[in-house]
Amino acid sequence: MKIGIIHQYYLLPGASGGSRFNEMAAQWAAAGCEVTVIAGTVDYATGRSPEKYHGRLLTEEMDGDVRVVRCDVPSSYTKGYLGRMWAFLGFVFSSTAAVRKLGDVDVVVATSPPLITALPGYLASRTRRSRPRWVFEIRDLWPESAVTTGVLGEKSLLTRMLYRLEAWAYRQADHITVLTPAFTNDIVERGLAAEAKISLMPNGADLRLFSPAERHNTVRRELDWGDRFVVMYAGAHGKANALDQLVHTAELLREREDILIACVGDGPERSRLADEAAAKGLTNIVFHGAMPKARMPEVVNACDVGAAVLQQNKTFLTVYPNKVFDYMACSRPVLLGIDGVARELVCDQAEAGLFAEPENAAALAAAITTLADDPELCRAQGERGLAWVRQNASREGIGQRYLELLRSLAGRSPERTP
Repeated sequence: MKIGIIHQYYLLPGASGGSRFNEMAAQWAAAGCEVTVIAGTVDYATGRSPEKYHGRLLTEEMDGDVRVVRCDVPSSYTKGYLGRMWAFLGFVFSSTAAVRKLGDVDVVVATSPPLITALPGYLASRTRRSRPRWVFEIRDLWPESAVTTGVLGEKSLLTRMLYRLEAWAYRQADHITVLTPAFTNDIVERGLAAEAKISLMPNGADLRLFSPAERHNTVRRELDWGDRFVVMYAGAHGKANALDQLVHTAELLREREDILIACVGDGPERSRLADEAAAKGLTNIVFHGAMPKARMPEVVNACDVGAAVLQQNKTFLTVYPNKVFDYMACSRPVLLGIDGVARELVCDQAEAGLFAEPENAAALAAAITTLADDPELCRAQGERGLAWVRQNASREGIGQRYLELLRSLAGRSPERTP
């Protein structure tokens, strides 16, 4: 079977960030499928593009057995809201040019955000001679999440246009996949698609990479964490992540010299946050910047608790942050500053962490103190999280279910076509 994937954020070689589709594409290629990815040239964690892509509209390369067509994206990605919008539009134009590189695929997966990847997804499903089936994947509810985080005005012309684009894409797609059950409920309740047209394909952990290992490792020594109790946040440093709450939490824990809050990752807010922490004279919170994806299992194992936090708004009641699966896979308890379905999964189903109200520094500080002072609680939560991920959220198992869905949509069975 031939699979086309349109994903602006498909990771560059060695880059940090969400590697869901890098892993699934490799898995599908190993299963005998021909996989071609249309992706952007910008590392979304840093906002920079490697020099080898400069001045070229399209660049073809191989990522293992996966063929990747990198499409030029404007360098405006980190230059505010308008710069990011221009980068999204630039990818739509360049990816549209790249659609012809897909060849006659059997199925196309276009993943959002950005929502406008629906346009090259639709184009690929209508202009290929093979008339491939189109799967539209929803990783975040756009434009709703942009409205609730204050990025877009609720009644602006652009917002209204994006809502129309969202509705059109759900109608035109042959199938929709979502990362959380709350996304399904939202889409069905708004009358945008029937539940039978939607499949749940959640995030998960690559258990071949993320597994429990020694705490006192090379990363802990390199980052000078010593023997402190380390609460580590790994991920984007953007407005939606609201990492000011971790700076305020560090203020409240200033006297606990045994506790360190470590932030690993990058984004438009990192410099400001680091400057704010320095201005307050805080030595119990550090901003390390991005780490290569290959080192992230070692980074997670070096910490004592994995933190996942977001802005306090209703949209984030519907999300599962991928980082919580990686934390649990390494048998690390989770400090969860996200309510909704994430809380249900981590705290109720897996019993693998403590919840603290989002953007409530006092609640976060209290939860951290509880974990730091109770090694047995940390051990038990870590073990329960690992057991839950192994049973319910292995990336390999999810990738296999996804492949079975694509084969079914393409009218192919494993016996007939690899």
